Amino acid sequence: MRKTTIEEWLTDLASEQPAPGGGAAAGVNAAMGAALVSMVCNLTIGKPKFAEHEAVMREALAEAERLRLEALQLAEDDAEAFSGVVAAYKLPKSSDEEKAARTAAIQSGLVEAAAVPLAVAQVAAQVIKLSGRVLEGSNPNVLSDVAVAASAAKSALESAALNVDINLVSIKDAGERERLAGALNEALQAKVQAEAIMHAVAKRIRA
Repeated sequence: MRKTTIEEWLTDLASEQPAPGGGAAAGVNAAMGAALVSMVCNLTIGKPKFAEHEAVMREALAEAERLRLEALQLAEDDAEAFSGVVAAYKLPKSSDEEKAARTAAIQSGLVEAAAVPLAVAQVAAQVIKLSGRVLEGSNPNVLSDVAVAASAAKSALESAALNVDINLVSIKDAGERERLAGALNEALQAKVQAEAIMHAVAKRIRA
């Protein structure tokens, strides 16, 4: 998906094929949020008026670029993980041995299919926090883009959470379910900060 056009990717998303799907869309949303943070940094760095925030902006830019690439990779990984679950369900089940192998493959696939959107949720949470870091010192001409970055990341976080949850219900290992659910709940705490960022930006714009 790194080399395809947006139009081509959206056509694939709209097709009857199950992948890419919502999980990949969540990854792209997280990547867009990170890209917007990068844009804000790039339009603030080097301006004498914002010199006191230069160090923070440069650090945030490097982090945003890393998160953008990670989110894109996870968007690709999500399609692969889903395909792995589909393949596992298609394994033969004529004998007890085959049934056991199939069940194990399905469970392994489900854990992986939950782990990828969990990673997307964690990246999205980091993008939200990064949006908060650049809010104070950003060029006011792109202040709204800080809020859009937080909004895109919040959408990615909520979307990824749904994709984790739909796999959790089929995972039989209670320990794995608890581990994944705990990590997801921790990432979801960032939603509060995203809403606060959007509210703060709206307030400043209307002031």
